[in-house]
Amino acid sequence: MPRPGTIPSSLMPGAPVRVEAGSPAAPPMRVSLCFLVWNELGGCTLDVPRAPMDQFDEVYAVDGGSTDGTVEYLSSLGIPVHRQKIRGYNGAMIEAFERCTTDAAVVYHPKGSIDPAETLLCKQQLLEGNDLSIASRIMKGGANEEDGRLLKPRKWFVVGLGLTTALLWKRDRRRGVRQPMAMDVLHGFRGMRRDKFFGIDPIREGLSMDLEMVARAYRKGYRVAEFPSREKPRAHGATHFKAWPTGKKLLKYLWREFRRPA
Repeated sequence: MPRPGTIPSSLMPGAPVRVEAGSPAAPPMRVSLCFLVWNELGGCTLDVPRAPMDQFDEVYAVDGGSTDGTVEYLSSLGIPVHRQKIRGYNGAMIEAFERCTTDAAVVYHPKGSIDPAETLLCKQQLLEGNDLSIASRIMKGGANEEDGRLLKPRKWFVVGLGLTTALLWKRDRRRGVRQPMAMDVLHGFRGMRRDKFFGIDPIREGLSMDLEMVARAYRKGYRVAEFPSREKPRAHGATHFKAWPTGKKLLKYLWREFRRPA
């Protein structure tokens, strides 16, 4: 595993495509990069110019209704910006994959808190055959903005959700598919194959999508992977998801998923 933020040699221009002996040469997977934004002008000015956009087959943004100049800034860089049609976080993620015209999409939130070079680590895991790749601030090598504090309520809540979701739905031994347990189930920086995303039958309303992608991937027998991601405090703005109201909605989603057909 390369160090966080380093570019794998297999992603450099001209790198050979590995094909198993005796197998017909398959076309390489094409991967898009989607910036998910909502009033993130400050973060965009820090992250977007440093993002390895030339390493992706398609680059675009989905905007949730910015009024701070975010849309105008991204457009000035030649990045297509699609105004979100369905309100809410789930709607934004669905539109991110609906707008994807390649095989998979890496969804990145330019907030000035995660090195945009890490998008290549996400792309690499998709190229390796994983269906869902998550940037983990919790696994070894990762870092969470609460790590220097005595009390880490957000981190502990995420870990608890990860353990609960795996306990309920991770069934790799039965299916014969290796499913490492995803710990950072609420980090929106992630990538997924487009067909697999719509295969989970995503809920269109609410804000359950990050957790839902993991739970449904377990239930569908998808290949799930994580890579270490190092988070620092936001450079600009504040989170759009307040802890207590968001936590209650996610717990309600778990109950809904428990009663939902696979």
